[in-house]
Amino acid sequence: MALRARALYDFRSENPGEISLREHEVLSLCSEQDIEGWLEGVNSRGDRGLFPASYVQVIRAPDPLSAPGGDSHGPAARYANVPPGGFEPLPPAAAAAAAASSAAPLGLPLASSFKPLPSDHFQPVQQPPPAAAGYPYGAGSGALQPSPAQPLYGGGYQPSHGSDDDWDDEWDDSSTVADEPGALGSGSYPDYDGSSSGGGGGGGGGCAPGRYRLSTRSDLSLGSRGGSAHAHPQHPPPASGAKSSATVSRNLNRFSTFVKSGGEAFVLGEASGFVKDGDKLCVVLGPYGPEWQENPYPFQCTIDDPTKQTKFKGMKSYISYKLVPTHTQVPVHRRYKHFDWLYARLAEKFPVISVPHLPEKQATGRFEEDFISKRRKGLIWWMNHMASHPVLAQCDVFQHFLTCSSSTDEKAWKQGKRKAEKDEMVGANFFLTLSTPSAAALDLQEVESKIDGFKSFTKKMDDSALQLNHTANEFARKQVTGFKKEYQKVGQSFRGLSQAFELDQQAFSVGLNQAIAFTGDAYDAIGELFAEQPRQDLDPVMDLLALYQGHLANFPDIIHVQKGALTKVKESKRHVEEGKMEVQKADGIQDRCNTISFATLAEIHHFHQIRVRDFKSQMQHFLQQQIIFFQKVTQKLEEALHK
Repeated sequence: MALRARALYDFRSENPGEISLREHEVLSLCSEQDIEGWLEGVNSRGDRGLFPASYVQVIRAPDPLSAPGGDSHGPAARYANVPPGGFEPLPPAAAAAAAASSAAPLGLPLASSFKPLPSDHFQPVQQPPPAAAGYPYGAGSGALQPSPAQPLYGGGYQPSHGSDDDWDDEWDDSSTVADEPGALGSGSYPDYDGSSSGGGGGGGGGCAPGRYRLSTRSDLSLGSRGGSAHAHPQHPPPASGAKSSATVSRNLNRFSTFVKSGGEAFVLGEASGFVKDGDKLCVVLGPYGPEWQENPYPFQCTIDDPTKQTKFKGMKSYISYKLVPTHTQVPVHRRYKHFDWLYARLAEKFPVISVPHLPEKQATGRFEEDFISKRRKGLIWWMNHMASHPVLAQCDVFQHFLTCSSSTDEKAWKQGKRKAEKDEMVGANFFLTLSTPSAAALDLQEVESKIDGFKSFTKKMDDSALQLNHTANEFARKQVTGFKKEYQKVGQSFRGLSQAFELDQQAFSVGLNQAIAFTGDAYDAIGELFAEQPRQDLDPVMDLLALYQGHLANFPDIIHVQKGALTKVKESKRHVEEGKMEVQKADGIQDRCNTISFATLAEIHHFHQIRVRDFKSQMQHFLQQQIIFFQKVTQKLEEALHK
């Protein structure tokens, strides 16, 4: 007789390899041994796959050999009550194979194709336990827990380490000199006891002026990250205590952006930390809705003079760029690896801000003139977007990057670098730094509609940008090779005709012969103009498209964080309607969701602002260069006509 189990809750499958369950449904188990909180079995519809072990109760068959009235639930041996000829446990080799085949839908490292679960993975009829919390690395499994500071399986920035960006001794020094005063300018602050996670705002014990402990934990009586506040499925709480015990469920997929960014922990009320006045990121209401507060001290930064440098007595070479910010007028020199490090810090710190992508790396030809020129143009676009962003431009680590010279003041550079790497205002704590309009209330349906509209917009823009980039690249290739060659063939043909006419020694034909030869030369020159033109008009357009394709690649994760927060609000409202949650707790979840929504809408507004600015400017430049180009072509033809 096969081992069976009864479903205690509904479960909706979202990934390949999982099966759905209905409450009270009886299933056949392949094995009673769970795989990191998941069991494999066959449901009543004949589907075989995985489901959470905590969602079912194993049904143990009575032992026919036991005495009447004996305990039917069992000897100590796991399969002692299985009758002869009944279900036999899988042999070790088969069990290992089953575990390996089950790894892919669970998102184990064995998986070759990981598909993140959506934030609303399941909606049980009752309030189930956090099934296989950690998915599959549960809090109780003792396995590795992913954190926002260490992103896994994509979703976070993973800087690659090509030959251009080897970490030297200066970069890998792991001393704690960042704790010394003076790191990152005057913004350093005294130590505090990080063990206290209590209460609300205002200066906590030992806090310096301008620093406030902010916490969201007082709103929600949650247990540990493993979700210990949930009731056990086999022992539901009595109805009288349901209101105080119900909590919003956690995402099964612990690798989702919503979880890794700290958005889930913040919405569920688990963020707690000290926030300095200078760390506050303000969202204000503008004429078109929420927007970031403008930078009161705008600046720009030039990137010039790419120079090949060497170190280790010439054994290592790299390109150094000179950066000159307008607000300091003090030049600093940076390598590409410095930009790479800065990008990693910013992408980790700001989960709801689109940090522009850097130009791509290249394994070979790093010192060729064309590549250096192209990279410099990409870095200029990147720097322009960084300096234009009200939040990124004022970020401490970005200002440290622009103002501290790693060559003349190495100690200060290392202090600022390490302090940025030890930044505590990341993950869930980042959202504590957001300051939103206190009197403004957001309509959830309106916010969801705007986000969905922007999601459709980014998808369409991404498709059209990809198409335009392909078309422009193909057209530029034709100009450089095909058009040049065709025009020069026409020119050669005209010169051939002129040479034929020269065989006639009549004096009155000399002028015509020279004019036809000049026309041939004019077409040669026009061919050269076509070959050189893409550098003037099409290449800048493609550089801009590349930058915006990086922005468009960022927004799915930003939208996912906001959508995850909305899902938690809807779930909390349902609990309130069912009398399982206090209104105060649900309001706290909605307030924190509003904070994320304000920031997301502000970032969308900024994206549209710079998009209009950049594409207007670039299209004007493109058309102006086209006009200049055709004027040059016309001039060549007019000169030939005058001959």
